[in-house]
Amino acid sequence: MSTALKSKNRVKLTPLAGLAQAAECLKTLAHPHRLRMVQMLLQDRFTVGELAEACEIPSHMASEHLRLMQRCGFLASEKEGRNTYYQVVETHLASLMGCVEARFGGK
Repeated sequence: MSTALKSKNRVKLTPLAGLAQAAECLKTLAHPHRLRMVQMLLQDRFTVGELAEACEIPSHMASEHLRLMQRCGFLASEKEGRNTYYQVVETHLASLMGCVEARFGGK
């Protein structure tokens, strides 16, 4: 076996089960409103109403988007009085959004 093939065999690969999980979570992010919400939530915490207004969608739709992202472990929510605030808990989202903004941000 050639040296090149031997070194290729040593490449560390992520198990397929992990890649399947990643694909599901990436599918969850693959929506413009969700990406906008993540972009905002990386800056600060916001309520459903604030996020809905920024995305120009009804609050019930924003809630559904947030629920899906929370289910993937990207977000957490915290009640304060009558308001529920959302924030990013998945630290890798900042790097991912950096890639998205660099490629598609138009800067």
